[in-house]
Amino acid sequence: MNDKSSARRFKNADINPCIEEIDGSQRCLDAYNYDKNMCSAYFLKYKNCRKYWQGVMIQRRREGIKPDMPTAKERDEIIAALGGKPY
Repeated sequence: MNDKSSARRFKNADINPCIEEIDGSQRCLDAYNYDKNMCSAYFLKYKNCRKYWQGVMIQRRREGIKPDMPTAKERDEIIAALGGKPY
């Protein structure tokens, strides 16, 4: 896989459920001159996001639901049903 296709996958909302958290982390790093200590809350949100959606993916795989990762629209519906992000 080349760098361009990797970057597209990374920014594809149907594949990556945590784009918002990644962007928040990046903005924080930019704002604080890459002082990681200042951005730990953003990193934690990203970590929790990945953990949550990884669990959803595993459950869907077990149940034979395709695709493993819900689409962006499906994830929005899941989050709305939960009353907000659970992470």
